[in-house]
Amino acid sequence: MPKSLKITNQHLIIFTRYPEPGKTKTRLIPALGSVGAANLQREMTEYTISQALELQEGISIEVRFAGGNLQLMQEWLGSGLLYQCQGDGDLGVRMGRSLADAFQHNAQTVVIIGTDCPEANDQILAQAFTQLQTFDLVLGPAIDGGYYLIGLRRYIPELFCNIDWGTSQVLQQTIDIANQLHISYFYLPTLADIDRREDLLIWQRILNRKVNMRQANST
Repeated sequence: MPKSLKITNQHLIIFTRYPEPGKTKTRLIPALGSVGAANLQREMTEYTISQALELQEGISIEVRFAGGNLQLMQEWLGSGLLYQCQGDGDLGVRMGRSLADAFQHNAQTVVIIGTDCPEANDQILAQAFTQLQTFDLVLGPAIDGGYYLIGLRRYIPELFCNIDWGTSQVLQQTIDIANQLHISYFYLPTLADIDRREDLLIWQRILNRKVNMRQANST
């Protein structure tokens, strides 16, 4: 059955960018070239969505995109998902806007992920929603000091203000705010984003795993 095209009690938001060469995964252009970096963005987005679609029925999925437009996104990823442009502002403003929108549409728990951390698979996503039954805030720490996932059961705008986005301080600054506000939180496993040449080994492992699974299923 297709996922519902409306926001449900449990809502997953995927932040991504339309894979236009030269405008995405720019830190990997020296290693992959502009087309190769765009192809990586495309493949990792498709993989993240495939993991999201493995979640239990009843979790709505929304793609918040930068670059491209609605038609291009639907032609790329299909019409069975909710789509919304990320809009202007820094990452905090854009994430805050997406959360506010979801809670205004009666979501009870909302999880945001990007597409740079393919090890954030369906089991990690399911765990995030489960822990939001107990905790106000769920975070997936990234090795670089940021986070690959944030989940909330109400919109807390303070968590997205005065954060040095793109630095190694993001996770700690977020936790400091949570402690000041007496917000309960839960850590998911620490994982690596794919941003540098050496990180590409992680993606290769995932590709190899997919090939092995296909071969096992065909025998």
